[in-house]
Amino acid sequence: MAIAKAERLMNLALCLLGTRRPLSKRELRDSIEAYAEAFRPGKGAAGSDDSFNRMFERDKDDLRELGLVIETVENLDGEVGYMARRDSNRLPPITLDAEEAAALGLAAKVWQQARLAGAASGALQKLRAAGLPEDVDPYEAHGALEPRIPVHEAAFEPLMLACRDRRPVVFDYRKANAAHPEPRHVEPWALECWRGHWYLAGWDRDRGAERVFRLSRITGKVRSRGARFTAEVPDVVTVRETVASWAGETADRSALIRLRSDAGYPLRAKAASVRELGNGWDELEIPYGHGLDAWLVEFGPDVVVLEPAELRADVVDRLRAVAKG
Repeated sequence: MAIAKAERLMNLALCLLGTRRPLSKRELRDSIEAYAEAFRPGKGAAGSDDSFNRMFERDKDDLRELGLVIETVENLDGEVGYMARRDSNRLPPITLDAEEAAALGLAAKVWQQARLAGAASGALQKLRAAGLPEDVDPYEAHGALEPRIPVHEAAFEPLMLACRDRRPVVFDYRKANAAHPEPRHVEPWALECWRGHWYLAGWDRDRGAERVFRLSRITGKVRSRGARFTAEVPDVVTVRETVASWAGETADRSALIRLRSDAGYPLRAKAASVRELGNGWDELEIPYGHGLDAWLVEFGPDVVVLEPAELRADVVDRLRAVAKG
């Protein structure tokens, strides 16, 4: 079955590339043997026009997914035709030096343990077909490096597709200080990996504001909606800065905490000052920005917030929510 479909797609692609004028569905159905055989007269429901139309639309979408640019043209009689112009489907020669090839290889290698492994491998194959020399090994120059971006969250793939297709989504989200998840209606902009965690940046319709969501806190399935975006999508650089800010990387003041002497090394690395208190405790002055309360909660009983008071209250609220389950 896989071979039959591949042969059918190849014949459809050759037919669309070889024609000098748009071909209608009827002409393609009569010209391509796989269509003509499957939908010849007398085959009953299996040979109906509806069945052919569904198969043709799937095949056309598959070819477009593979990168073939297919034009849809309507003639004076209102009949729709299809063709793939050679000039629209021809890439210029690609020349890569050793460093560029190594960078592409490492970028593809990053995704080998994630859901984009197939797409990454396919991209390298397309580069080979487009002119990347066979004697250039994208992995060889930095073979000792093993960059990886883990993707364990089930929400990653549907959100990635929603960002690509500009489709609003609905999902249940549990805030760090909440006992139960709440539904969120979001226009997804971009996915960003920050400090080993995946975040979604987008427009929260219910709150009418930009928001960032950590994928590990999304529960249940991500459902797509057919409506269009209502908010303008910002530049990708702005999205990265927003994720960094929501992940607690932007600090505009300081906080004072107590930390067990043998714990919290990531906090110590960020500390502006450390003072020994004795009895197994130290006092640290650390940068205080959005998201610090969620980070401190991860250290559990090893951290006690001294000031400011609002940070202490936020951490206590989060710990209570965790205790309630």
